[in-house]
Amino acid sequence: MTSLKAMIALSSLMLMMSATVQAKDPAKPAVPTTEAPTAATKTRAAPMDINTASASDLATLPKIGAARAAAIVKGRPYKAKDELVQKKILTNDAYASIKDMVIAKQAPVKK
Repeated sequence: MTSLKAMIALSSLMLMMSATVQAKDPAKPAVPTTEAPTAATKTRAAPMDINTASASDLATLPKIGAARAAAIVKGRPYKAKDELVQKKILTNDAYASIKDMVIAKQAPVKK
């Protein structure tokens, strides 16, 4: 019986300690991290142009493998990135996973 009481007391103590550790101190300001940018933040900063990117670069995008990358290159040029779905090169699901990471730049008009 005493071991049961000891286990309950120990469990209660551990629970109180974990609750104390999880509590946040509102007086402390958030400390900015100095971590290197992730791949997601890099692609957000510079979207990949589906009209000029290589097949190997396109294959690095989520849900885009070598076959889809080759299909994207073959279907060029694109007036808008949503043409990937309209031309049935990508499924809606695959397009949704990359739409914020790609753009479709237009070639400059020659005079």
